[in-house]
Amino acid sequence: MPIIKLIVEGGAMKPGPTVAQQLGPMGVNLGKVIEDVNKETQGFKGMKVPVELDVDSKTKNYKIKVYSPPVSELIKKELKIDKGSGRPSDTKAGNLSIEQTILIAKTKMPGMLAKDLKAAVKLVAGSCVSIGVLIESKSPQEVIAEINSGNYDSEINQEKTEVSQEKRKELDNYFNEIKSKQEALAKAAEEAKAAEEAAKAEATTTVAKPEEKKEEKKEEKKPEKKPASKK
Repeated sequence: MPIIKLIVEGGAMKPGPTVAQQLGPMGVNLGKVIEDVNKETQGFKGMKVPVELDVDSKTKNYKIKVYSPPVSELIKKELKIDKGSGRPSDTKAGNLSIEQTILIAKTKMPGMLAKDLKAAVKLVAGSCVSIGVLIESKSPQEVIAEINSGNYDSEINQEKTEVSQEKRKELDNYFNEIKSKQEALAKAAEEAKAAEEAAKAEATTTVAKPEEKKEEKKEEKKPEKKPASKK
């Protein structure tokens, strides 16, 4: 039986050219497949989810296998953000707690090449680097070093996944400060760019004016000389 692999939006799969192209030749009821996939992925709303359809082309029966979303999608879900940072080295998108990091690691561990939960937590932290997410108000690299030193052994061994309201508030306040600074820097950069472009435009106009005057002089007609009168 052919296996069809798809990436769908959790609970919101829709018909489209890609889906029709892959499922059309199978002769299955496309509407029914979409309905069933949406039921199976309901718990992953707002996330991209890998799905496999095992289709029997003779009976038109199919089995749906849903895989957990990529680590980056789970991180965004925990932070309630739509996307990560496009410039992770200097622009941050969120601030995870170690407990949330452990939760994501537990969710993804069955499909990870990690020997234990501690190793899985470090892999999640590695994904935070690429999308510009802090952990415990620190860089993921710093947290990975602390995990190696045993700083979070207690939380990891207890598989602690609940964050206290007080701690969540502290993490959010810290990130809001970072976000305000980032927005101020971005605004200053935009203003500087606008000023630079305006200066260039003004310089171009200033250079053009004398040339225009020269052209005007060239176009000016010299007064005709009157013929000398005969005596």
